[in-house]
Amino acid sequence: MGSAGTVAELVQRQWGDHRPGLKHEDTVLSHHQVASGAAARAALLADLLSADGEPHLGVLLDNTPEFPLWLSAAALAGAAVAGINPTRRGAELARDILHTDCRVLVTESAHLPLLDGLDLPGVRVLVTDTDAYTALLAGYAGAKPGEAVLREVGRETRMLLYFTSGSTGAPKAAICTQGRLAAAGQSLVDHFRVRRDDVHYICMPMFHGNAVIADWAPALAGGAAVALRRRFSASGFLDDVRTHGATYFTYVGRAVQYLLATPERPDDRDHPLRLGFGTEAGAVDAARFRERFGVRLVEGYGSSEGGAAIQRTPDTPPGAVGRASPRDDLAVVDPETGEERAAAVLDARGRLLNGDDAIGELVNRGRTPFEGYWRNAEADAARVRGGWYWTGDLFFRDPAGFLYFAGRTDDRLRVDSENLAAAMIENILARWSDAAAVAVYAVPDPVAGDQVMAALALREGAAFDPGGFAAFLAAQSDLGTKMAPRFVRIVAAMPVTATNKVHRVALRREGFRSADPIWWNGAGGPYERLRGAELAALLGEYEAHGRAHLVSSGD
Repeated sequence: MGSAGTVAELVQRQWGDHRPGLKHEDTVLSHHQVASGAAARAALLADLLSADGEPHLGVLLDNTPEFPLWLSAAALAGAAVAGINPTRRGAELARDILHTDCRVLVTESAHLPLLDGLDLPGVRVLVTDTDAYTALLAGYAGAKPGEAVLREVGRETRMLLYFTSGSTGAPKAAICTQGRLAAAGQSLVDHFRVRRDDVHYICMPMFHGNAVIADWAPALAGGAAVALRRRFSASGFLDDVRTHGATYFTYVGRAVQYLLATPERPDDRDHPLRLGFGTEAGAVDAARFRERFGVRLVEGYGSSEGGAAIQRTPDTPPGAVGRASPRDDLAVVDPETGEERAAAVLDARGRLLNGDDAIGELVNRGRTPFEGYWRNAEADAARVRGGWYWTGDLFFRDPAGFLYFAGRTDDRLRVDSENLAAAMIENILARWSDAAAVAVYAVPDPVAGDQVMAALALREGAAFDPGGFAAFLAAQSDLGTKMAPRFVRIVAAMPVTATNKVHRVALRREGFRSADPIWWNGAGGPYERLRGAELAALLGEYEAHGRAHLVSSGD
């Protein structure tokens, strides 16, 4: 079977294939039924959308069969899907829908309260779990793929408008064409040898690019089935994998840490899963995951924007993501000057020894597949500067050219005039055996710059031992003198966003003004509880140096 140039071609290939193609709870649809359902929805879409407007629809759904069915329908019709984040509220939610020019919004009853009171002029709302929706679709039951199109479908046809998360400002809608999405799916098929009898488990939210680009698209390109989980559940993960026969899954953020925090069971390795693909699991947790579940986690690098790609090869060292793909000219540069950073110096255990000189922003100096943001010229200009694509991500590169992820540029800290990457500190703290999840972020220093704060979620049954934690830090040879957390916050559970990434904005906003237990080593001595008189004295330092406004409300 040759490579397809468009997603529409991949959907059409499912016609006549009666193997199981889509699984969700007790529902199983064949590939043919998926193609048939997509054709019906494409025909409905062609009637709902007039030719004088943008062929865009919003999808405000959990991971139910309707989500991939509407993705497939949009591909057939030549329409574009905007994944709408159900954690957005009020004016922000309305803004997302209207900014992407959605004229149809597909949702479900559970999310209808989110739309109460919103002014959405010209937007037709379809509620998938209603009799009215079933009756509406029934009139298109005989449609076949390719019969109903809104515009000619080609590689350059807009397919996705996926919002990228950011710590400030309104989310930006990254454009992904049918050609890029089909190529991304085929690339993963080739790289991971996706088989037709594989089952791709989609437990990450489909309104985010990770689940669609790295999970749904390769299943579609490889003829594999997909199994959906409405929302990620660490406790339900293995049961789902066994029930659906899942062989592959994707992850983002802290999902792996939550899986590792579940109680161990004698049958943890009794499952068909062979591979996980994602980002930011960290070398320590990846090793723990493989040891416990017998599943290899492959760290990848990519985003909805698609501006740079890193390929993993068999000789990729532990902790590294891989090398630049042949089509990319990737470099690690100083974010301010653009000068290339020094090669990393690693010790025998692979630990970075010259982070201040080696860590910089990853840029693509070659031809980039970045297709822009929807109606956001300012964001386009910020992403592509001087002919380079600036990823917004921190990396370092070893002498052999292998690239290592070091965090987001937004997650940099400046402590005593030294630049630090939060992800590097997190990777070190993750070695502490009592830690189930770790997040490192900046809080303002009373005089200038930042101080390091860490939030720790502890493993079941563990209690924070300040002396033991300090001894652990002292034993880490690659923990620089500025990296040790000044503040440690013990959380019952790590706050995460809807895409299962750590909610750093909320952590930074609260700083050390939290109801959770906060420990600190203000004078560089042992960790002590921060409360009462100690907190008042600390706030007095900020007041004395005119920086009280930075911590008055935790901003």
